[in-house]
Amino acid sequence: MRPLNSDTNYALGRTSHETTRLIEQSKIYGKATLRLCERAGISTGMRVLDIGSGAGDVALTVAELVGKSGQVVGVDVNPAILETARQRAADTGKSNVEFIAGDARTINFDEKFDALVGRFVLMYMSDPVAALTKLIPHLKPGGIVAFQEPEYTLYPAYQHPDTPLMNQLYQWIIEVFEHSGAHLDQGMGMYRTFIDAGLPAPQMHLQSPIGAEEKWRGYRYMATIFQSLLPLIEKYEIATPEEVGVETLSERLRAEVLLSKKPFFLPLHVTAHACLTD
Repeated sequence: MRPLNSDTNYALGRTSHETTRLIEQSKIYGKATLRLCERAGISTGMRVLDIGSGAGDVALTVAELVGKSGQVVGVDVNPAILETARQRAADTGKSNVEFIAGDARTINFDEKFDALVGRFVLMYMSDPVAALTKLIPHLKPGGIVAFQEPEYTLYPAYQHPDTPLMNQLYQWIIEVFEHSGAHLDQGMGMYRTFIDAGLPAPQMHLQSPIGAEEKWRGYRYMATIFQSLLPLIEKYEIATPEEVGVETLSERLRAEVLLSKKPFFLPLHVTAHACLTD
């Protein structure tokens, strides 16, 4: 979701590459999103609001759960990326999905929703509690709130002398998000966000895609992350393009993992869900 002026900078940019990266991201994190929605109780016939829809991956996942008798409304402030989302919905025959350009915190919807979902979106909002407080009124009594957010503060604990490249990548990620103003601890911070927004204590899970096999897709995905981050890495003078070496990053990371025998993990993420009290 592209933030408003009062929100933090979206560090990954608004390029066509970033749209492609978001689609690739769903291939890696999509199963966890599906498990979150299933655990939260999203099911056939429900009307669901997806905020920060981007290329539409979460909305399309939820559309499968709610079926033809349900409806998903995806909202994003970036109209251009929603054209991709609409085309993907059409290509897969999803007639139960609608995408709206705008800020879900300020849009007035004709009907209330059974559930509110979002993936990697609260971390970019200047005040996640205030944002969630504004979004909750879109729900019916007993409505479901389910979010999936990254947790970057645990990265330093995994640093090891045998993995200098891995250590550096984690540090660069932390630095660029610190400069951009994103909430590095929003994953674990969702407990407080939910409570302070007036929700019951959420059920939470911490997980991460992790791999060490030679052909693991995570190496290439990390390179795509840094391709999106590179403009801000340069802007904040964190590193030069030559130091990052996006073109060879995937291969260098793979080589280090195989040599060190230390698995590499992609951004950790936390899922949290709760229901409004009737």
